[in-house]
Amino acid sequence: MNTAMECIPCFVRQAVEAVEMTDCDTALKEKLLRRILTEIASSDWVAMPVVIAQRIQRMVREVSGNKDPYSGLKQKMNNIALDLLPSLGAVIERQPDKREALVRLAIAGNLLDAGSKSRLALEDLPARLRTIWDAPLAGSAGALFAAAEKARSILYLADNAGEIVFDRLLIAALPLEKVKLAVRGFPVINDATIKDAELAGLSGMVPVISNGSDAPGTVLEECSEEFKACFDVADMIISKGQGNYETLSGVDKNIFFLLSVKCSLIGSYIGAPVGALVVLNGKN
Repeated sequence: MNTAMECIPCFVRQAVEAVEMTDCDTALKEKLLRRILTEIASSDWVAMPVVIAQRIQRMVREVSGNKDPYSGLKQKMNNIALDLLPSLGAVIERQPDKREALVRLAIAGNLLDAGSKSRLALEDLPARLRTIWDAPLAGSAGALFAAAEKARSILYLADNAGEIVFDRLLIAALPLEKVKLAVRGFPVINDATIKDAELAGLSGMVPVISNGSDAPGTVLEECSEEFKACFDVADMIISKGQGNYETLSGVDKNIFFLLSVKCSLIGSYIGAPVGALVVLNGKN
């Protein structure tokens, strides 16, 4: 996970989309886009992709004055996920392995990623979700639940808005008294914040904390002392999404990574093709 070269087209698309979402006038949009493209061209392309994405999004917010350019998109993602939740709960009840079905749905929610080059259009989500029950699953949902039963403290790292609504069903099946949920400290792309956790109905279910960072991943040295204390004491981490995998895959903790593989670079490290649903225990 040490090269951003493959992600350059994704960064350029992110830049164009973020600038469009700022609602700036045309002259400022052009100025901002030129600055971002210069930043991308001059970046160290062996840097972690999350770091470059963080720089791009900081520039967008600082120059435009819009602290959350993706707020409208995040609201749409949350709304469509909330609308689908009752019917998806009914589908899960009909599955032969309900725990695996919950894991599949939580991972499939990771498709709602505005930062991914393989992102799913909102209108295509219902059709895609109908395919997840029989899709190949790399890893074991059973191992995740077995580890959760043994754990004394579980820290659940959320990823995106919309996706966090589907996380609610999986979290509800865990031993809730052990679970804390962590979200991003500041708006970045469409990543989930405290507001999204509240909209998803999670703030009344488990303690929710901010990680104190604006990185679209979990860069531990940038996180708040509160988050790092929770991370250190947790003997099980459930980590959602590719950005969290990029930033935490080398950390010596009992981490279960739940993600949909969105690029071949990540897939080559994991040993799974693009599009795969993955439950990966970083200890194994």
